[in-house]
Amino acid sequence: MDAEKFSQGTCPVARALLRVGDAWSMMILRDAGYGARRFDQFRTSLGIAPNILTRRLAALTKHGLLEKRRYSDRPPRDEYVLTAKGRDFLPILAAIGAWGRRHHGEGGTSYLADANTGVALEPIVVDKVSGRPLAQIRSKLVLPSTD
Repeated sequence: MDAEKFSQGTCPVARALLRVGDAWSMMILRDAGYGARRFDQFRTSLGIAPNILTRRLAALTKHGLLEKRRYSDRPPRDEYVLTAKGRDFLPILAAIGAWGRRHHGEGGTSYLADANTGVALEPIVVDKVSGRPLAQIRSKLVLPSTD
């Protein structure tokens, strides 16, 4: 993929995937959404190699999805906290998870539940204006004006 070409193109999907399009980055954001903040928490949860985790955390920080905060000076230690941009991605992960459960849930899968009631959540993507599920709306792609 020509990252420079797609990062400057008109497609918001391509632009977004360049920032969070690999599985490790999405799993790091998922864990951050569930409260993980420290390198060792991510590493233990994901079983990810340290060098890969370091690169993904740096990229997610560079792209503004995570913020690096120092929590210890001696020894120097940092934690990674979701930014507003990172929190905005969590519903997308929930929708991906719902799709995965629906189409690849053989043998049982985890699911989201309301933390207060324990009731299972059924994520869907809806149009903000009409409230209708996007899966039920016939849509078309509109390119930006070239004026």
